[in-house]
Amino acid sequence: MSVSQKLSLRQSQSLVMTPQLQQAIKLLQLSTVELGQYIEGELETNPLLERDETQRQDGDALDSELPANEMPFEGPSNELSLGENPAQSVEVMDQALAQAESTDVEVGAGVAFENWGNGSLNSSGFDELDWASNIESQPSLRDHLASQINIEFDNPLDRLIAGQLAEGLDEIGYLQTDLLEVSERLNCSLKAVETVLARTQAFDPAGIFARDLAECLKLQLIDQGRWDSVFQSLTENLHLVADGDLKSLAKCAGVSSSQIVRRIAELRSLQPRPTSDFDIEMIQTVIPDVILRTDAKGDWVLELNSHALPRLIVNNSYSSLVKSPTAPNKEREYFIDKYQSANWLVKALDQRAQTVLKVATVIVEKQGAFFAKGVQFMKPLVLKDVAEEISMHESTVSRVTSNKFIATPRGVFELKYFFSSGVSSSDGESSHSAEAIKHLIKRFVDNEKSDAVLSDDTIVQMLKDESIDIARRTVAKYREALRIPSSVQRRKQKAFMAA
Repeated sequence: MSVSQKLSLRQSQSLVMTPQLQQAIKLLQLSTVELGQYIEGELETNPLLERDETQRQDGDALDSELPANEMPFEGPSNELSLGENPAQSVEVMDQALAQAESTDVEVGAGVAFENWGNGSLNSSGFDELDWASNIESQPSLRDHLASQINIEFDNPLDRLIAGQLAEGLDEIGYLQTDLLEVSERLNCSLKAVETVLARTQAFDPAGIFARDLAECLKLQLIDQGRWDSVFQSLTENLHLVADGDLKSLAKCAGVSSSQIVRRIAELRSLQPRPTSDFDIEMIQTVIPDVILRTDAKGDWVLELNSHALPRLIVNNSYSSLVKSPTAPNKEREYFIDKYQSANWLVKALDQRAQTVLKVATVIVEKQGAFFAKGVQFMKPLVLKDVAEEISMHESTVSRVTSNKFIATPRGVFELKYFFSSGVSSSDGESSHSAEAIKHLIKRFVDNEKSDAVLSDDTIVQMLKDESIDIARRTVAKYREALRIPSSVQRRKQKAFMAA
């Protein structure tokens, strides 16, 4: 057998993760808030990328035509009736996303938010409110405590200790700083820190500087002159209060159950968050990517949220510098790079919007019964169902539905909310989504009577009557996901409320 060398030509195709493709994947993963921050960063670093200042806040048509040297980012058709398909396809990007599943490409992580609110004209016709002045007019907890520290303490060291303790408060007014660390940091005795803490715990609002809930309630009761041995027993056994175990509480406090009921009612009237009236927190709201509404005929219409992102313009006025043969090479290279980057970002944003709208359209078509009748009519849906419908990879659908929200007449939901595993019905003719089953379980529990608390076995039988055949452990799992206590705990709570 001889060994020899030879030359040969071989042609093959491969998908390369270019920087632009990595950017497109990143943009697809980002939430609307994160994407807005990313765009702001690009606007700061790219002189050829500009915000369209002529865009009207109400989303109507522009007052005037754009100059000839500016190219706007229009995005896809802003409105889509169900059954239509958005323009352009994203097959190339979809192939890249499928390939990216086996690579180490890093994409942006999303952030979930809790609420969504949309701006509207107020009753007096003003469309803008001076929120900053309203916030500044609210009392500041820092200033409120500082004034009390200056009045209460004459000794500079005591003031310094009190200031350190105030810095250790969390957002609800509880002290999170270890006293020993404060004493070591300020080179003072632990007793001095404890003495200052005892004096600051008498500050307004009542309950401030508490180290836990029990101490917070104690400080408020002391402030009201209501602290005694019975309240001490209750605050030391808050777990029994939560369980509604009146018998054990009465035994610990040495009083009757009726007195315990009255004392617990007083505890519930107290404020577990002492700082609720101070330092009003700005809640970051969810911004929906798409909006679902009905038209004059009652048909569903899906549209992109035009207020979610700024309108971008690629300014072509610098093209003369690029084309001019007398321009320095460094300047030409710089503007060519920025021009290509700006054009790519505009195209990537357009492609992202197209993809989000396509996926949202299929979801609305599949879950039409939910939007029309309610959560009990939600159908089972998995990523594969949507991916096959729009000829995309499941990884693409997963990225599109992460941290993307839809505003509907029934509320604002994350697109992933509509994906749920299915449970076959006992008659074999239909299936039910997990969310629909959870809704039924919650409805059963909400309607149960205090003298007939439903056990998990009873709920299983009730679901069978609805043609849903699931195991007892599945009922328990769904109940815990809904934060519904067990039948034993609910029975105690109902007995307590009836007492």
